Amino acid sequence: MKAPDLATRTAALERAVEAGQGRLDRELVDSARGVVERTRERGGLSAEHTVAALAGATGSGKSSVLNAVADADLAVPGVQRPTTAHALAAVWGEGADELLDWLDVPHRHEMEPVAGQAPPSGVLRRSRPAGISTGLVLLDLPDHDSVVVEHRVRAERLVERADLLVWVVDPQKYADAALHERYLRPLAGRAEVVVVALNQVDRLSAAETDAVLADLRRLVADDGLAGARVLGVSARTGQGIDELRGLLAEAARRREAATARLTGDLQAVGRRVAAAGGQAPPARAADRAQGALVDALEDAAGATTVVEAVRSAARRDARIATGWPVTRWVARGRKDPLRRLGLRRDDLRVPADRPDLARTSLPQTRPSVRAATATAVRSYVDQVTAGAPDAWVLAARDRGTTAIERLPDALDQAVAGTRLEAERRPVWWRVVGVLQWLLLAAAVVGLLWLGVSAVLSYFQLPPLLMPVVTVDLTAQGGGTFDVPWPTVLALGGILAGLLLALVSRGAAAIGARRRAGRVRRRLRASVSEVAEVEVRRPVAAEMEALATCREAAAVAAA
Repeated sequence: MKAPDLATRTAALERAVEAGQGRLDRELVDSARGVVERTRERGGLSAEHTVAALAGATGSGKSSVLNAVADADLAVPGVQRPTTAHALAAVWGEGADELLDWLDVPHRHEMEPVAGQAPPSGVLRRSRPAGISTGLVLLDLPDHDSVVVEHRVRAERLVERADLLVWVVDPQKYADAALHERYLRPLAGRAEVVVVALNQVDRLSAAETDAVLADLRRLVADDGLAGARVLGVSARTGQGIDELRGLLAEAARRREAATARLTGDLQAVGRRVAAAGGQAPPARAADRAQGALVDALEDAAGATTVVEAVRSAARRDARIATGWPVTRWVARGRKDPLRRLGLRRDDLRVPADRPDLARTSLPQTRPSVRAATATAVRSYVDQVTAGAPDAWVLAARDRGTTAIERLPDALDQAVAGTRLEAERRPVWWRVVGVLQWLLLAAAVVGLLWLGVSAVLSYFQLPPLLMPVVTVDLTAQGGGTFDVPWPTVLALGGILAGLLLALVSRGAAAIGARRRAGRVRRRLRASVSEVAEVEVRRPVAAEMEALATCREAAAVAAA
C-alpha cells in the first residue's frame, strides 16, 4: 500500500484533531495543530532550500562549527554566558528571504556572490566553501540551556521549524539529561533528519574518542533515534568537518529533509493521537445493545398497559357494535380503557403545529419508571463505549444523562402519536349489527303479535290470523306439530340474536388480539424511533467522532 503524501497526512491529522476536540488532551491538540500549521507554512515557502540548524548547549561550539563548515568567520564564538542571543544564517543560493523571515532570523550571510549585484542591507556575501553549491540555509541557534528565557524560546522555536537538526555536543555534556529528555527523545522516529556532532574531539585521544562516540550512539539509540548519524568533529582542527559539510551538501542536493522532517512530525503526533483514541469498541456493540434498550423503554412507556387497553377497547367496541341490542347498555356502561388513559383520538386533539402538547394519562413520571429508564440508558452507553478512552466515555454518558431527562416526555408523545384505533370499523361489525336489529325486530313483531292475540282472546274478540309452521319429527321417532309464526318470530329472534352475539364475541376476541399485535408493533417502532433520536444518535455521534479521530490519526501516522 502506498504511503500517504504530506498533504494527505496533514489533512488527516487536522481531521483527527477536529473530531477529538474537547476529548483529547489540550496539550496534544495544541501540539497537533502546531504541526499542521508549520507543515502548511513550510510547504508554501522555498522548496529549493534545506534548513539545517546547529543546536546545542552553551560552550558546545556551535558558532565555531558554523564557521568551520562555512569556511568563513561568520559567527563570533562567545566566552561568557549567555552567548548567542539571535540566530545567524549562512545562506547558499537565492530565494530564501521569505523562508528566513518565517524563521525570524535577522542576521544573514549570503555565501554565494552574484556578480554585478550589491548585497541587500544587513546581508553579507561570502565565497562558498568547496562541497556546498546551493540550496542550504545553515543556522547557528541560541543555546538551548541559556540562562535567558528569551534565548531558549528562540532556540526551541527554530528546533521545531528546521528541516535538519545538527546537535553539537561536547565530551563533557554529551550525556546531559536535559538534552536527551527534552530535545532528542521528542524527536524519536525521525533519525533521518538528526545528526549528532561530538565537537572538541581534538581534546581526546583516539581511544577516548571511540569510546565517547560509542556511548553517544547508545544514548541516541535509547532516545529512539537509532540510525541517526553520529560523528566526531573538531572546529579548531577541522577534523570531521568535511564529513559534516558533505552530509549537509547532500541533504541540500536531495531536497528531502524538509519533507522527511514534516512527515516525521506528523507521524509522531499522529501516533500520539491514535494512542489517545484507544481501542475500537466491539463490533456491532450498538446493535446488540439496542434491543435491550428498546425493551426497557417500552416498559417505561407503558406499552404493555396500552396494548392491553387496545385489546379491551376493541372487545368493548365490538360488543357495542355486534352484541344483542337489548344488552348493549352493559358494554356501554363500562369505562372505555383507551379513554381512561387519554388515548382516544378526540382526547388528543392538539394544534397541528404543536404536537409536543399531546399528553396521555400514562404514569411515566413515577420514580420507578424514571429509574428504569435511567438504568436502561446507562447500560446501553456502557455497552456501546466499552473499551473507549475515558474522555469519550464521559462525553457519551453526558449525552445519556441529557437523554434521560427528555425521555419521559418523548416516550409519552410517542405513545400519543401512535395510531391505536382502527381507521375504520370492520365490515362484519356493520353486517352483524344490521342482522341483530333485524332479529330484534322479528322478535318484537312476534311478541306484539302474540300479545295482541292474547288480548283479543281475553276479550273474546275475533282472533288474528295465526299462520303456523308444521314441524315434522317423525324421522326422529316423534310426530308432527304446528308452531305459530308469532312464536317462531319471537323465540327465533331472541335465540338467534343471543347466539349471534356469542359468535361475534369470539370473533371480536380474535380481532382484538390481532389489533393489539399491530399496535404493539407500532408502539415498538415509535419507541425505537425515540431511542434512536434521544439516545442512539447522540451516543453514536461520539463514537463516530472517536472512530474518525482514530482512523484519521492512523493515516497521519502511517
